[in-house]
Amino acid sequence: MSDFYMTELQKELVAVMKEFGEKELKPFAGYYDEIAEFPMDAYKKAVKMGLSRMTFPVEYGGAGIDHKTHAMMMEELAKYDASFVNGLSATVLAALPVRLAGRTEQIEQMVTVIGNGGFAAFALTEANAGSDAASIRTTAEKVDGGYILNGSKCFITNGNIADIYVVFAKTEPEKGTRGISAFLVERNREGVSVGKHENKMGLRAASTSDVIFDHVFVPEESLIGQENRGFKLAMQTLNYSRIECAAVATGIAQGALEACITYAKERNTFGKPIASLQAIQFMLADMEIQVQAARALTWQAADLADRDMINPEISSCAKTFASDMAMKVTTDAVQIFGGYGYSKEFPVEKMMRDAKIYQIFEGTNQIQRVVISGNLLK
Repeated sequence: MSDFYMTELQKELVAVMKEFGEKELKPFAGYYDEIAEFPMDAYKKAVKMGLSRMTFPVEYGGAGIDHKTHAMMMEELAKYDASFVNGLSATVLAALPVRLAGRTEQIEQMVTVIGNGGFAAFALTEANAGSDAASIRTTAEKVDGGYILNGSKCFITNGNIADIYVVFAKTEPEKGTRGISAFLVERNREGVSVGKHENKMGLRAASTSDVIFDHVFVPEESLIGQENRGFKLAMQTLNYSRIECAAVATGIAQGALEACITYAKERNTFGKPIASLQAIQFMLADMEIQVQAARALTWQAADLADRDMINPEISSCAKTFASDMAMKVTTDAVQIFGGYGYSKEFPVEKMMRDAKIYQIFEGTNQIQRVVISGNLLK
């Protein structure tokens, strides 16, 4: 990672992430990927380090880490295991709407849950409402003292291990996007159930499942922010989370590049290391160019967010460029490793599988291009 304009604190925090990744993630990433199980021991250690609540303000028990520093830290961790970062980030993502619009009691509730080692989940996506979030069908019918939730969410990261959910549902379906509200829903509420863990191509260790709400009563105090303002809150949240997506995608690519550099120096063919071949040198150079460009764009988006000038277009540019870049770089990494790159004994095939989803979730890259072009033409 380039450190020429990182602060001393940022350098120290990234160094801590590097040590954690080398010790707690790298040796076990392949194992947890194979069995498709989240590394709970590593997560418990991360919680003790305060990583699950690091973006919360200090007055709520967090570290008050800014978006740019957080992006740097998540990039470093992603070099070692993107599945772990996905599970950790999903909790941070779910906490964001509460931080943006929640009451003090809701913020304190979220901090308590995740500070004690629990997980949170952001429940927006449905079977017929992925990138088109306005088409969600989950409803929240207003009743005396609260709401009744009915519906099903899919592809929810941390879905079957979460202790608390941020759920988006239609309070006034006839109003479309202006009739969606957000709710803080505890896992132990009657009527909440989860589906099986999805058997995925990549990010296999990260928990992903359906979450079902069958006549779930939640009190009025569970409403996050204002009624019927949930869609705007979801979009605000995704504007921030796309920066983190870009950071993680960049981290995956950086990890693949570093693995290729080491391998190219060690692998001999025709009596000399393949690193001496111009074909390999140029591939490595192109990988470095792309990683550096993605990092710069990600840091720009994060810097704007830290200045309260978050720009949906720039966030979408960062997410799209970084994820497309990660897919290309990891594919080239497999090529450099040759037959070994296709084997699970080496890390780059996992990195390639993990990279793919970053072109899909948090809004597909095709949707990001709609967002970007719309901003250009309005």
